[in-house]
This record gives sequence, C-alpha cells and structure tokens, in this order.
Amino acid sequence: MTTNTAYAVHQIARPTGFPAASDFAYAASPVPEVAPGTALVRNLLLSVDPYHRGMMDGGEDGFELGTPLEGRSVGRVLASRDPGLREGDLVFHRQGWRTHALVTLGVDGARKLRGHEGIPLEAYLSILGGTGLTAYAALTRTAALRQGEDLFVSAAAGGVGTAVGHIARLLGARRIVGSAGSAAKVRHLTEVLGFDAAFDYHDGPVGGQLAKAAPDGIDVYVDNVGGEHLEGAIDVLREYGRVAWVGGISMYNGDRSPAAPRNLFEVVHKSLRLEGVLVRNHTNLQDELEDFLVPHLRSGRIGTDTTVVQGFDHTVEAFLGMLRGDNLGKMLVRVGD
Repeated sequence: MTTNTAYAVHQIARPTGFPAASDFAYAASPVPEVAPGTALVRNLLLSVDPYHRGMMDGGEDGFELGTPLEGRSVGRVLASRDPGLREGDLVFHRQGWRTHALVTLGVDGARKLRGHEGIPLEAYLSILGGTGLTAYAALTRTAALRQGEDLFVSAAAGGVGTAVGHIARLLGARRIVGSAGSAAKVRHLTEVLGFDAAFDYHDGPVGGQLAKAAPDGIDVYVDNVGGEHLEGAIDVLREYGRVAWVGGISMYNGDRSPAAPRNLFEVVHKSLRLEGVLVRNHTNLQDELEDFLVPHLRSGRIGTDTTVVQGFDHTVEAFLGMLRGDNLGKMLVRVGD
C-alpha cells in the first residue's frame, strides 16, 4: 500500500447465508482531493459490527454493490478546508472500511473527538463509541435500570454486551447475568469482567440455564440475540420488567428462528415493556456518556474491552471473525501504526 493511494472494501455480491470472503473486494483509487467544506482524514481504527450483515442484503437502507462500505471509524485530519477542523485533529465519522475519507463536520455523524487525556484511541470505537452509547441508552433510557435491580444480557462477551456489564455495575445493578458462545467466554465474563453468573447457550435450553443463573428472576433484559434468548428472558422477568432490544444475532445469516417468542402473551400478563434501541436516536447522550465513563477508564475500574486486528487488508477477515464470535469485546481493525 502506497501513501498516495487510497484503499476501500467494496461489497461485490449479496451473501447467501453466512458471508464469504469472495463477497468482497479491496479496491484502490487516488487519495481524494480536499474540496471546500471538507477535510481529508486518514483512518486509524475502524469498526466491524453485526448490523453490517443486515445491510449487505441490500434494500432501501442496505449497501450498494461496488461502492466503499460504511462503518464507524476514527482518523486524523491530514488537510482541511472545513473551518471546524484543523490538520492533526482526531475525528469520529462513519466512512470506515477505507483508508482515507473526505468528511464534513456534523454530516453523517462526523465530529471532532474531545481527546480525553490518558484514554486510548480504541475507547472511542468501543466503550465511548457506538457500542458504549447503545449500552448506555439501553440501560438509562429504554430500560431505566434502577440501583439494586437484576439484569441479564445476551451475547455478553461482545462489544455491546461487555459495555452493558460495565455500565450496569456502575449504575448499581445488584446481579448481572450473561450468556455467551463458549466456555472460555463464560470464564471471561465471570473471572475478568465480574459478572455474577454466566452460561454457554450451547450447553442446553437458554430458558432453563437462565432460570438457574437467576433463580429469583430479573428486572431488565438487554437483548442482542432474539429468538430463544428473548423467550427465556420473558419467562424469567419479574412483573413490570423491561426488555431493551438491541439486536437479533440469532436471525442473521438466514438462520431459522421463531418469528415471535411462544410466550409473548406474558408481556401482557406480567405488564412487561419491550422496546427497541437504535443508537442513532440517542446521539445527544454522547457527552453525557463520556463524562460518566472517562473517570472510570482513567482509574482502571473499567477497560476498553477490544479485540484489535492489525492491518487494513484484514478488514474482511475481522468482520467474518466477528460474525463467528471470535472476538472478546468490540472487534476493531487498526488501519495503520
């Protein structure tokens, strides 16, 4: 890769089931020229996320074939004709999956990072980024978690799941239970992240395992999976419990899952509340999130919880690995040094 050439990942085919490396291509082009009102950013870190899989199927909000893929990224300004940005500024934007991008402050989520002293760059795409903001909005706004309440989070060893665990503990949750996809991840949740209980969903029916892990019930469920996990959580939720539904991993890649939990009427019987969480509806909480978490990051009470793959040419590999569950915490790609 040369310094005067930009590289991007293009989607060139629609996946059938689980995506394949052949569905993507790395494309080269000249580094774009800085137009008035824009800044040229060299990306340093980029994010690969579960939501990308759904967008790869196309449709009104999906990815177009043969164009650079969208994604969250952090980069440094190389040159600027945007009055709000200067050379050397660190910028968060959504033109990831490429080495260089033209951004305009305030457009498509582009913002100058506050640059908290002592905070690693990885934090801005994990606990202080979209995953952390999703977890924070789910807990403080959607589910309104109160001190002393009990919580269950699915896909707990992933980016949003680990953030939910940290933030719920800081908010005063009493008992935190998580599910994950391997024995190693279960140990990571209980021995490293401080979950009170965790289980491998491969080891038996989710409902039965959750009932054992939370014998007295739960008040809040943050759902990253859907399907059997949601059904099990509805059974265990106490009266007036809340579900913050973030994602549906069980329904990605054409997997067969029930269209709705078989016990859905329990939502009425128990006076439960189920509400979806879209992070784009909560961007106004960004400064609040950072003010809340930065002191705990500096003190070491919480970490960034990331798996970082080195090299832009491994972006597709990192994405497929994330879908397989190879990561602990947020999966990121380090584009350069």
